Amino acid sequence: MDSVEYLDLLLKALLLAGVYAAMAVGMTVIYGVMKIVNLAHAGFLMLGAYFALEMFQRFHVDPILGSIIALPVFFLFGMAVHWLLVRWLPKSDTPTLASLLLMFGFWLVLQNIAYLVWGNEDQSILTPLTLSSVQFGQISIPKVNLVVFAAAVFCMVVLQIVFHRSWFGRSMRALIQNPYAAQIVGVDDQKTARLTFGLGTAFAGFAGGLLGMLFSFSPDFGRPFLLRSFVIIVLGGLESVSGVALGAVLLAILETFGINVPLPVYWHGWSFHYLPPSYQQVIPFALLVVVLLILPKGLSSLFSRKWKAA
Repeated sequence: MDSVEYLDLLLKALLLAGVYAAMAVGMTVIYGVMKIVNLAHAGFLMLGAYFALEMFQRFHVDPILGSIIALPVFFLFGMAVHWLLVRWLPKSDTPTLASLLLMFGFWLVLQNIAYLVWGNEDQSILTPLTLSSVQFGQISIPKVNLVVFAAAVFCMVVLQIVFHRSWFGRSMRALIQNPYAAQIVGVDDQKTARLTFGLGTAFAGFAGGLLGMLFSFSPDFGRPFLLRSFVIIVLGGLESVSGVALGAVLLAILETFGINVPLPVYWHGWSFHYLPPSYQQVIPFALLVVVLLILPKGLSSLFSRKWKAA
């Protein structure tokens, strides 16, 4: 492979990382504030893809606009889920078995409802952007990847502004840093938790719509992306919203290069072989194991150690 091919792979990985970051940030904020590993995240991603598809097919709404419309729709849906189900869970500083079972069961409910409504056939969102591309010298980038990346980055920037400049963002950060101290100074933990769950669900639906433009999907669509989301938030640090971007970039680069670059293999002598595309899903598992063994607090812990040492 020459330098142009490596640059092409790097650009594709970075474009994919933008969507991965938007996909994982919802799971991060829910865990940070409520200490819940949201296994229903997979179901919200799947519903976001079907939401964008229905808006496109029935109302001829562009899938990008449909994904943006999904933000307020899924925000209200997430708040309703919190009010009906999540608020009854016992409070804890660590994930509990009750929360894991509740979220896993709700995911299965959403999945089976999707099977009843849409069947088990794979669906795709095809637009004029899907088959067109932009040339950068010898590198060709599909327009749909560029548009999806721009939408993901824009919403991530808006989230950072909300996170740092609004009372809701300050309340979230206070509960993430020290929930007991936050309540002492007057933070309404129930209201903030409800809004946070709505925000996390909104970003899951939004990311699901974007992913639906890049991949075919079915009611089981969210399963592999749930694992990727979990790997990304572990990489970035379970409570670090800014660390999500770093984790998304690392995972996207490893996945992209892992199946497109020949790797050295020793079998009666050294030789180079490509990994089969089916092995792409092995990479997140392997990365998760390595990170949990070496950096259980994520990559953000490296920066915190550096600042403490300074």
